[in-house]
Amino acid sequence: MNQQVVMGALLSCSFGAAPAPLGVLPLGRVKVEGRLAANILDHQPMVNIPAFGLCRSPANPQVAAATAAAMGVLTPMPCVPATLTPWQPGAMRTRIAKLPALDHCCTCQCNWGGQISVNASATLKTTIA
Repeated sequence: MNQQVVMGALLSCSFGAAPAPLGVLPLGRVKVEGRLAANILDHQPMVNIPAFGLCRSPANPQVAAATAAAMGVLTPMPCVPATLTPWQPGAMRTRIAKLPALDHCCTCQCNWGGQISVNASATLKTTIA
Protein backbone atom coordinates (compact mmCIF):
# COMPACT_ATOMS: atom_id res chain seq x y z
CA MET A 1 0.00 0.00 0.00
CA ASN A 2 1.13 3.53 -0.76
CA GLN A 3 1.02 6.55 1.51
CA GLN A 4 -1.40 9.43 0.88
CA VAL A 5 0.45 12.68 0.10
CA VAL A 6 -0.78 15.78 1.94
CA MET A 7 -0.01 19.49 2.14
CA GLY A 8 3.51 20.02 3.42
CA ALA A 9 4.88 16.78 1.96
CA LEU A 10 8.54 17.19 1.08
CA LEU A 11 9.26 17.19 -2.67
CA SER A 12 12.53 17.16 -4.59
CA CYS A 13 13.54 17.69 -8.21
CA SER A 14 16.33 15.76 -9.92
CA PHE A 15 17.82 19.08 -11.13
CA GLY A 16 16.95 21.16 -8.05
CA ALA A 17 19.32 22.06 -5.23
CA ALA A 18 16.94 21.84 -2.26
CA PRO A 19 13.72 20.07 -1.24
CA ALA A 20 10.49 22.08 -0.90
CA PRO A 21 7.00 21.50 0.57
CA LEU A 22 3.91 20.68 -1.51
CA GLY A 23 1.11 23.24 -1.42
CA VAL A 24 -2.56 22.18 -1.54
CA LEU A 25 -5.46 24.61 -1.90
CA PRO A 26 -8.54 23.88 0.26
CA LEU A 27 -10.98 23.52 -2.66
CA GLY A 28 -13.26 20.54 -1.98
CA ARG A 29 -10.53 18.72 -0.07
CA VAL A 30 -10.61 16.40 2.88
CA LYS A 31 -8.02 16.32 5.61
CA VAL A 32 -5.89 13.28 6.25
CA GLU A 33 -4.05 13.19 9.55
CA GLY A 34 -4.92 16.88 9.98
CA ARG A 35 -3.60 18.10 6.60
CA LEU A 36 -5.23 18.74 3.22
CA ALA A 37 -5.03 15.68 0.96
CA ALA A 38 -3.50 16.08 -2.52
CA ASN A 39 -4.63 14.70 -5.89
CA ILE A 40 -2.89 14.34 -9.26
CA LEU A 41 -3.88 17.84 -10.40
CA ASP A 42 -1.89 19.49 -7.61
CA HIS A 43 0.94 20.25 -10.03
CA GLN A 44 0.60 23.99 -10.65
CA PRO A 45 3.98 25.80 -10.58
CA MET A 46 4.50 28.08 -7.58
CA VAL A 47 0.99 27.20 -6.26
CA ASN A 48 1.42 23.49 -5.55
CA ILE A 49 5.00 22.93 -6.63
CA PRO A 50 7.43 25.52 -5.22
CA ALA A 51 10.94 26.40 -6.38
CA PHE A 52 13.72 23.96 -5.51
CA GLY A 53 16.49 26.50 -4.95
CA LEU A 54 18.86 26.56 -7.91
CA CYS A 55 18.20 24.63 -11.14
CA ARG A 56 21.05 22.73 -12.86
CA SER A 57 19.13 21.59 -15.95
CA PRO A 58 20.87 22.50 -19.23
CA ALA A 59 17.40 22.44 -20.86
CA ASN A 60 16.31 25.40 -18.70
CA PRO A 61 16.77 28.53 -20.87
CA GLN A 62 18.08 30.58 -17.92
CA VAL A 63 20.68 27.94 -17.07
CA ALA A 64 21.65 27.57 -20.74
CA ALA A 65 22.15 31.34 -21.11
CA ALA A 66 24.18 31.62 -17.91
CA THR A 67 26.27 28.59 -18.88
CA ALA A 68 26.97 30.07 -22.33
CA ALA A 69 27.98 33.37 -20.72
CA ALA A 70 30.36 31.44 -18.43
CA MET A 71 32.13 29.86 -21.43
CA GLY A 72 30.45 26.48 -21.03
CA VAL A 73 30.79 26.11 -17.27
CA LEU A 74 27.44 24.87 -15.91
CA THR A 75 25.92 27.80 -14.04
CA PRO A 76 22.83 27.02 -11.95
CA MET A 77 20.07 29.63 -11.90
CA PRO A 78 16.99 30.12 -9.69
CA CYS A 79 14.42 27.35 -10.12
CA VAL A 80 11.13 28.27 -11.77
CA PRO A 81 9.12 25.03 -12.02
CA ALA A 82 7.44 24.34 -15.38
CA THR A 83 5.06 21.50 -14.56
CA LEU A 84 2.35 21.38 -17.21
CA THR A 85 1.32 17.74 -16.81
CA PRO A 86 -0.33 16.06 -13.80
CA TRP A 87 1.38 13.74 -11.36
CA GLN A 88 1.58 10.14 -12.62
CA PRO A 89 0.24 7.53 -12.13
CA GLY A 90 -2.01 8.44 -9.17
CA ALA A 91 -3.89 6.09 -6.86
CA MET A 92 -6.02 3.58 -8.74
CA ARG A 93 -8.97 3.40 -6.33
CA THR A 94 -8.72 6.37 -3.95
CA ARG A 95 -10.26 9.68 -5.03
CA ILE A 96 -9.73 13.18 -3.63
CA ALA A 97 -12.08 15.85 -5.05
CA LYS A 98 -13.22 13.27 -7.68
CA LEU A 99 -9.68 12.75 -9.02
CA PRO A 100 -7.04 10.09 -8.33
CA ALA A 101 -5.30 10.70 -5.01
CA LEU A 102 -1.61 11.59 -4.98
CA ASP A 103 0.49 8.85 -3.39
CA HIS A 104 4.17 8.77 -2.46
CA CYS A 105 5.11 6.77 -5.59
CA CYS A 106 3.87 9.43 -8.05
CA THR A 107 6.21 11.66 -10.04
CA CYS A 108 5.72 14.88 -11.97
CA GLN A 109 7.80 15.99 -14.96
CA CYS A 110 9.22 19.49 -15.26
CA ASN A 111 9.47 20.84 -18.81
CA TRP A 112 13.18 21.48 -18.17
CA GLY A 113 13.79 17.72 -17.81
CA GLY A 114 13.63 17.32 -14.05
CA GLN A 115 11.64 14.61 -12.34
CA ILE A 116 9.82 15.75 -9.22
CA SER A 117 9.24 13.10 -6.59
CA VAL A 118 7.90 12.83 -3.06
CA ASN A 119 10.62 12.49 -0.41
CA ALA A 120 8.28 12.39 2.58
CA SER A 121 4.49 12.10 2.21
CA ALA A 122 3.78 13.87 5.55
CA THR A 123 1.41 11.04 6.58
CA LEU A 124 2.49 8.34 8.97
CA LYS A 125 -0.48 5.98 9.16
CA THR A 126 -2.71 6.52 6.11
CA THR A 127 -2.25 4.16 3.17
CA ILE A 128 -4.23 4.21 -0.08
CA ALA A 129 -4.71 2.07 -3.17
